[in-house]
Amino acid sequence: MTIARSGQSLPQLGGSGLFVTDGGLETDLIFHDGLELPCFAAFPLLENPETRADLRRYYDRYLAIAREHGAGFVVETPTWRANPDWASRLGYSLERLDAANRAAVSLAEEVRAAAAAYGLTAVVSGCVGPRGDGYDPGSVMTPDEAERYHAVQIGTFASTTADQVTATTMTNTEEAIGIVRAASVAGIPAAISFTVETDGRLPTGQPLHDAIEQVDAATGARAAYFMVNCAHPTHFVDALAAEGPWRRRLVGLRANASTRSHAELDEATELDEGDPVDLGARHAALRDRLPTVRVLGGCCGTDARHVAAIVSAWRAD
Repeated sequence: MTIARSGQSLPQLGGSGLFVTDGGLETDLIFHDGLELPCFAAFPLLENPETRADLRRYYDRYLAIAREHGAGFVVETPTWRANPDWASRLGYSLERLDAANRAAVSLAEEVRAAAAAYGLTAVVSGCVGPRGDGYDPGSVMTPDEAERYHAVQIGTFASTTADQVTATTMTNTEEAIGIVRAASVAGIPAAISFTVETDGRLPTGQPLHDAIEQVDAATGARAAYFMVNCAHPTHFVDALAAEGPWRRRLVGLRANASTRSHAELDEATELDEGDPVDLGARHAALRDRLPTVRVLGGCCGTDARHVAAIVSAWRAD
């Protein structure tokens, strides 16, 4: 079953309303909740009632922030690693993987219902992660290869009640192009979130603005919108200086708490939580350059404290 959807119908693309999304799911669960996540994968937690309840409590922290600000809520499923290669390492068959992605949407629907009870608009987004490492593009697929690969997970999401898919921590344009194409075929809007290094460029060395323009050119601008995640604002602030329509395609930010590089974070044995207040202030300083940003959350090292500070600063500025 394919459900016809339009990216333009996504509520975060209409009007000026702000939408909250969550923070660093995996780092929060590991360092604050004491959970073990082999392969940095959160989706296996859905199979155990106790750890599923941990996930639900995690989302409730961010729903509380949305309630405080009267904002919408983008519920990203805990499925960043729920694609065939990573699932295989965890012993999942394709059938079991399909069930896990569906279970993730079911949990997100519970959160959506809770948001609706408070009169808040919620969007369910199927989270898609990179085939390889989120910090290293490794062996880059062609767009055709990426389309075939990600069609498995995206096809599952398209047959559920998910409103969109969001591909986070994208390291290269080829994979992003393939995801947009796979989502277009499946009939579900796709948002693309690139990660950048400390110089504001993708791990491939490509400038951020060039990556967004390349994906749009290769797909007929079929991505619903773009985001930046898994980087501190100090890493990408200079990249936003490039003028052009590409900046209006940026609708979301999910920054890291730490100013460390990806390589430094990979080697770290303790969580670098940074400074939530400073992180919020650095976001607010970007508002003039990013007039179309509507979705605010966090990534590695962030928790509800950081996202609350970001949203408060963005609203107060």
